[in-house]
Amino acid sequence: MGGEPYYGPDFGLLQRQDPELAQVLLDELERVRGGIQLIASENFTSPAVLAALGSTLTNKYAEGYPGRRYYGGCEVVDRAERLAIERARTLFGAEHANVQPHSGASANLAAYAALLQPGDTMLAMALPHGGHLTHGSKVNFSGRWFDVVSYGVRRDTELIDYDEVRDLALRHQPKLIVCGATAYPRLIDFSVFRGIADEVGAWLMADVAHPIGLMAGGAIPSAVPYADVVTFTTHKALRGPRGGAILCTEELAGKIDRAVFPFIQGGPLMHVVAAKAVAFAEAMRPEFADYTRQVVANARALTEALAGQGMRPVSGGTDTHLALIDLRDLNVSGAEAERRCAAAGITLNRNVIPYDPEPPSITSGIRVGTPCVTTQGMGPQELKEVGTLVTRAVRHPAGAGEVRERVSALLAIHQPYLSEY
Repeated sequence: MGGEPYYGPDFGLLQRQDPELAQVLLDELERVRGGIQLIASENFTSPAVLAALGSTLTNKYAEGYPGRRYYGGCEVVDRAERLAIERARTLFGAEHANVQPHSGASANLAAYAALLQPGDTMLAMALPHGGHLTHGSKVNFSGRWFDVVSYGVRRDTELIDYDEVRDLALRHQPKLIVCGATAYPRLIDFSVFRGIADEVGAWLMADVAHPIGLMAGGAIPSAVPYADVVTFTTHKALRGPRGGAILCTEELAGKIDRAVFPFIQGGPLMHVVAAKAVAFAEAMRPEFADYTRQVVANARALTEALAGQGMRPVSGGTDTHLALIDLRDLNVSGAEAERRCAAAGITLNRNVIPYDPEPPSITSGIRVGTPCVTTQGMGPQELKEVGTLVTRAVRHPAGAGEVRERVSALLAIHQPYLSEY
């Protein structure tokens, strides 16, 4: 792959008018092009997505929904939102889509607002076991406003204990059951959750912010046929702009729309909505399905390489785009491993593991993901080498320079954001 670096739309204009800020953009591009990016919740958007984000649609205030706005002059941006809605419905086979949430957390807040009242009981995955802040953490609105009962994974298998989920649901009779995670490497059985929700008369919400791109490409089973509400982000494996969205049944469409606007948000970010439409269209192409299958194959190759060198994968492996690695046998904390990898040109994040004895600021594990490196064109062979480099960086910090040289050699072939991207 050759060509000049791609800096985004109208970068030359920015350089002339605000060189100080332009330098920040240059430095960030240099950062991502100078290291291997293994953050599971990140990806590289296409230039088409960036073009929509940098468009004049950012100027339009459009409170409300297409055809029902509170401002004049929305006839053009209405077309962008309708495209995003219809593409999302088609892509995921959903009855209704709301593309306005600014983030995954906003989407979850809207879903809760549509289905719950403060003080209602919800059942969701515990944060230390792989859940999300918005699944009931006490430092988050979800933990403050609702009576949250948490489920987790078994100590022996590190897999979701569906028997425990059912027992907790029968005991506490939640109004809402939430399934989905941010640091769980295995497939979630949405049909089992559906059965449990039906048994206790609860709504079922799937927060699939992480694997939604894999579902779009058919690499893993979709949550849409099983959940009443599906929330997700558009910027991870889906490869779109930073933002959120909600899919739901027709029965809940009105409640979801009213919860997004006017309850939690005002005017939508129309340039982001347009960029979501671009990403949904890209995800409908056959090559995107190939991409998602490659993401999973790469994650397995990386996980196997790490395991082969003494870095234990939680649950024994992965079925998705990410892996959680237990470092206790190496006597290295997650925070220290993150620092050592950064020094060697590898970006990843510390992460708690199930039943972690360390606090979240330290952790006993790291999380790795393959969306970015797959977008760059790497395959299983490269990911095996990446696994070796991660292991060397963690085990032998004095050799960071040597690891960085090998990182540079890989990136010389697989660079993001070239002019031919």
